[in-house]
Amino acid sequence: MERFKSLNNLSNQQKGSLLAFVAIIFITPDTLLIRLSNIETWGMLFYRGALPFFLVLLGLIFFYKKKFFNALLNVGWTGVFYTISFSICNITFIISIQNTNVANTLVMIAIAPMMSAILGGIFLKEIPSKKTWIAIIVTFSAVFYIFYDSLQLGNVLGDLMALITATGLAVNAVLIRSAKDRDLLPAAIMGKGCVALFALFFVESFALNGKDLIYVPLMCVMCVAIPFVLVTIAPRYIPAEEVNLFFLLETILGPIWVWLVIKEEPSLETIIGGSIIIITIGIHSYLKIKKS
Repeated sequence: MERFKSLNNLSNQQKGSLLAFVAIIFITPDTLLIRLSNIETWGMLFYRGALPFFLVLLGLIFFYKKKFFNALLNVGWTGVFYTISFSICNITFIISIQNTNVANTLVMIAIAPMMSAILGGIFLKEIPSKKTWIAIIVTFSAVFYIFYDSLQLGNVLGDLMALITATGLAVNAVLIRSAKDRDLLPAAIMGKGCVALFALFFVESFALNGKDLIYVPLMCVMCVAIPFVLVTIAPRYIPAEEVNLFFLLETILGPIWVWLVIKEEPSLETIIGGSIIIITIGIHSYLKIKKS
């Protein structure tokens, strides 16, 4: 009980940062599990949509009880746009991972904070602080440094899908921030349902064989269901660009997991740039929490 009281005493900055950080820690093994799985792309998309959809839907029904449908309708047009954007970036992420190396995908996704800062300034009139702009500029420069080396691989489709994913993440964060007075989790749930429904038309086989019986459910629960709940809530407490800054942690940690297990080695540029990203995020988050 004392722990819950302590959580309630946290400032909005601390709550948002904690939610975003925990979410990203859960997400980091995601790309490794995708690499270890043998299931084809559309089958994976189906399970990544269907399993989180039913799990979180049951949780929301239990939480809202008779008010669930009211909560679903309360998302409004913002929720509709969120569902569309959420569905698209879920699909493009998997297609990107399947068509380029992990580091390349995650590096491209790392530019989401710059996009969300710009969108937040335009649509929400939330002009980022000087500290946030400095953090964004430094991390974006590090991402460009990593990506410059990756361009030589020529993975055009994978890179394009990763860019669309980053744009979707930025749009999602801004939409959530614009509707922080309402719960958009029902809209996110519908987004997962749309992903499963879309993939259903292209799935060649639903069979899970061998270790896929472990990898796929683990991925869907630990790396998808839990994090997307936390990431949907976090922007209600902190600005969109700050939430997306935490995604930069995955830029370096994701490739490290893949490197340690299946020996897909990140380049020297990824290691150097990723180190800069992590240090910058750590300093930025510490200063924001200290100020709050």
